[in-house]
Amino acid sequence: MMELKNTVLGIELGSTRIKAVLIDERHLPVAMGDHEWENRLVDGVWTYSMEEIHSGLQACFAALRADVKEKYGLELTRVGAIGVSAMMHGYLPFDKDGKQLAEFRTWRNTMTGPAAEKLSELFRFNIPQRWSIAHLYQAMLNGEEHVKDIAFLTTLAGYIHWQLTGEKLMGVGEASGMFPIDSAARDYDETMLARFRELTGVDLRTILPRVLLAGESGGTLTEAGARLLDPSGTLEAGIPVAPCEGDAGTGMAATNSVRVKTGNVSAGTSDFAMIVTDRPLGVHREIDMVTTPDGLPVAMVHCNNCTSDINAWVSLFSELCELLGQNVPKGELFTRLFRKALEGEADCGGLLSYNYFSGEGVTDLDEGRPVFARTPNARFTLANFMRTHLLSALATLKIGLDILTQEEQVPIERLYGHGGFFKTPEVGQRMLSAAVGAPVSVMETAGEGGPYGMALLTAYMLWKDEGETLPDYLDRRVFAGARSSTLKASEEEIAGFNAFLERYRKALPLEKKAVEVL
Repeated sequence: MMELKNTVLGIELGSTRIKAVLIDERHLPVAMGDHEWENRLVDGVWTYSMEEIHSGLQACFAALRADVKEKYGLELTRVGAIGVSAMMHGYLPFDKDGKQLAEFRTWRNTMTGPAAEKLSELFRFNIPQRWSIAHLYQAMLNGEEHVKDIAFLTTLAGYIHWQLTGEKLMGVGEASGMFPIDSAARDYDETMLARFRELTGVDLRTILPRVLLAGESGGTLTEAGARLLDPSGTLEAGIPVAPCEGDAGTGMAATNSVRVKTGNVSAGTSDFAMIVTDRPLGVHREIDMVTTPDGLPVAMVHCNNCTSDINAWVSLFSELCELLGQNVPKGELFTRLFRKALEGEADCGGLLSYNYFSGEGVTDLDEGRPVFARTPNARFTLANFMRTHLLSALATLKIGLDILTQEEQVPIERLYGHGGFFKTPEVGQRMLSAAVGAPVSVMETAGEGGPYGMALLTAYMLWKDEGETLPDYLDRRVFAGARSSTLKASEEEIAGFNAFLERYRKALPLEKKAVEVL
């Protein structure tokens, strides 16, 4: 019999899916629910409406309730604890009465260049355009009327946590995407707070969420919070809630990559590589310094664009199947096309693509235009076509990782992959290995990604022993017997990726011209 009090729930609001994963005391998924959604470009701003956020969260939870009912014959009245995660960064400002002051500006927006540049210089610390502090300062530079009324500034995860518990707080990993963190203090950097106060007159301590570490209590589910998740009235209030985290932190937890010198790559709508470091690094525009859920410094290479262009092409092929009278499920079509890429030439036969739906900081683009190009004598096969799009999804990530490995001498001995890019066995794993020239491991839970990682962080809060660290908890209790696969690309595949990347770099002016003329 399933004992619901001995389960924990992780929910993550990703870019294209909201997903809930319920795990048991063995840390294994026992039920799931999800809801598909997509950001919209409204007046030049990538956003989700508050109505979409609420209805999507409820649809996801309803799907989870239905899964629990179908599998176990139980009503989902309560769980041991709940944790919520979401895509990091962005801008959600509220006034003292809780009124939303501006449309949610997601991580995807690249409209904060002047602010990011000024703050990076002021702090002597790289501030990417998608960070919350860059959005806030840019709104100040723009003279936006609402800025004077901000009483609380948060992220999507921070907003959901606030609505569930009434608490204005977040985990340190999520906070590190709002404002720089001092890893010694495990809190916002006081020196940088003071510099911002001198620059603007704003005391950020009064408007930013409180910072907590993994394992600390994030409050309890209120009656209003229970109704937000479950309007049916079935879910009970009073359930413990873990500090919310960002998708970077949940990815680290899901792949057991929270110790120094471990690393992981999360690949979905966006992709990012994270390496836990043992020392400060130089300032690089292409590298963010964030933290693990327990506050250790992490070098992150973040790319705005990964699988959106692949998804668009698969949708086109799906239309073709329908035209031919073939009802091929989307999941099967993805699997078959991904597998076809393994038959492609290592360098993609002369084909080239840029997957930029939006701007890309690593390659200095404020906007994106998806582009596919080939020479007349290129070998235009389906296998080469699919391989091109898979390698293109990793190309910008590779450019950033080269800075870590070559300029900062950060070794990459093995990476763990997770997210939708790795859902088809071997394919994404082999492509990433070709990109980094190192073995890539994928756990059997890799396709669950963030919500599973959030569930693990929630389990740590609920079930850890006194004094037990997060790395030890994951090592001993979660991953000691976990099944995973590890492979390394062949020398030919590595050389092929490098040849593709050289062609990709040389033709970048083509993408920049596309932004100008399209």
